[in-house]
Amino acid sequence: MRAASARGILSNCEICNGHPGSPDQFWALKTMVKPDKGPVAIIDDDPAVLDSLKFLLELAGHLVSTYGSAAEFLRDHAAQPACLILDHHMPQMTGLDLAARLRSAGTAIPVLLITGSPSSAIRARAAALGVEKVLEKPPGEEDLLRFVRTYC
Repeated sequence: MRAASARGILSNCEICNGHPGSPDQFWALKTMVKPDKGPVAIIDDDPAVLDSLKFLLELAGHLVSTYGSAAEFLRDHAAQPACLILDHHMPQMTGLDLAARLRSAGTAIPVLLITGSPSSAIRARAAALGVEKVLEKPPGEEDLLRFVRTYC
């Protein structure tokens, strides 16, 4: 995700009259957020990825919560996300390990797994766990937004 991509989204915003960065634009974007669903929860150990994904999804009008690890997400007992975006390669607990733990607890929350190396073994385990989508890192903006629109 790049800032230029986010600016591209903003430049097409009719409410903002195509003036990226204007105060009116940010007001318009905040009023477009629909808080009737839980947030999109992003779990990734890379702060730059968290910031980029959060920025893109918020610009698209979604509420977002970020977590730097699977353990941090599990400690947030108040979390009620509409869906999860999980990095696979994280220390202590991988994205698939977190998905397995949630599934074994009976949680059927939609999951998007992002990974730098989407091997056939990762895809097979993700499918067995009922993970809705696996995308290669960095995920394409349209693929990411389509997942969120569809499942969150």
